[in-house]
Amino acid sequence: MGPRVLVVDDEESIRSSLRMILEFERYRVEEASTGREALRRVMRRPPAAVLLDIKMPESDGLATLSTLRERGHDMPVVMISGHGDIAAAVEATRLGAYDFLEKPLERDRVLLALRNAIERRRLEDENRLLRGAPSELVGESAPMQELRATIERAAPTPATVLITGESGVGKELVARAIHAGSPRAEVPLVQVNCAAIPDELIESELFGHEKGAFTGAVRRQIGKFTAADGGTIFLDEVGDMSARTQAKVLRALQSGEIEPVGARNTVTVDVRVVAATHRDLMAEIEAGRFREDLFYRLNVVPICAPPLRERLDDLPLLVDHFIERFAAENNYRQKTLNGAAIRQLQAMPWRGNVRELKNLVERLLILTPGDEIGRDDVLRLAGPVRGELSEAILALSSLREFRDTAERLYLAKKLDENGWNVTRTAKAIGTPRSNLYKKMDQLNLRREDAT
Repeated sequence: MGPRVLVVDDEESIRSSLRMILEFERYRVEEASTGREALRRVMRRPPAAVLLDIKMPESDGLATLSTLRERGHDMPVVMISGHGDIAAAVEATRLGAYDFLEKPLERDRVLLALRNAIERRRLEDENRLLRGAPSELVGESAPMQELRATIERAAPTPATVLITGESGVGKELVARAIHAGSPRAEVPLVQVNCAAIPDELIESELFGHEKGAFTGAVRRQIGKFTAADGGTIFLDEVGDMSARTQAKVLRALQSGEIEPVGARNTVTVDVRVVAATHRDLMAEIEAGRFREDLFYRLNVVPICAPPLRERLDDLPLLVDHFIERFAAENNYRQKTLNGAAIRQLQAMPWRGNVRELKNLVERLLILTPGDEIGRDDVLRLAGPVRGELSEAILALSSLREFRDTAERLYLAKKLDENGWNVTRTAKAIGTPRSNLYKKMDQLNLRREDAT
């Protein structure tokens, strides 16, 4: 079945005819007869798009659209009116409506508006996800050809996928490629970084919660599984989930049912799960930290993203790609790396993989004076030697800047050593977990920026 569409109209005949048209085109249809009911349905399960009548009792379509936007719901909304009201059309556009249809509704016009709205939203989500993402799928080496072939075979199926690989190899990009090649591609990919969410909040983040379920739950919130209904959820760093959360994810995989925190009833969802981890999950199972039954549920199609050191033939293509992209995004002149510079890059260990390469290429573009980057530039900028590090420290303008820089480097190193598990890191360095979260926030310390 296709994307879910919410039809909001106080006339039952209109809702019925729209349902018949849309279901024939394999859309999943929900109905609401009032703006208030529509808001409840969106809160419970956001649709891919909304067809919303303007003239309704109680709360009209414009007021409903305004409330949707105020609450942060940005799905495309196509307004319906039987009055040809130009002023209403202008106001609907101002409030963020995608299109405006007049009654009597024409079947082809409705379907065209809906298809265009959902497609534009899909492209916007895809562009937002791709901006700034490392492009590890660039390359023609044997490991990359094998990776792409595996993705092409797995993507069209409903199978659960487990992506493994070192930090920085591009597991997230593999997940996006799987989603983009699947029948669920029209529904946005929902991503969750399990390592970045505190243990006490991850259940609420994944499954949602009811108002009053815990201190601070001032309103009902849907979880990521519900938001991904009809699409794909990407559980990044799945090896960092607590045992309790693992049990709930296992239930969702087995039965398609989730239980929001504080709810009395379960919710059925249709979600494809793609998971990723840099951990050795078999070792985690032996250590009692990961459920064996969950591992086998996730590991239906295993995909291993290769490290950069195993595909060094791709390095020149990656360098060219990063130079072109950085120059285009920043209106910066393009530079070239000569043969000696490329050979020096290929001789490096690349513990941070393609993410590390991307950061170095950007550094070379910014800090080298000429249009050609040579081996000496790479040696100078690939990593600070002792003298350069001393000069860098002495160049800091204040004691506060030195302290922040030192803390950021130290915490990034310790977090990396512990797989960015905040609880383990806090224990390792002898500080309360809450204090470590506070420091990470103060220093704007994020995993993707720390290589």
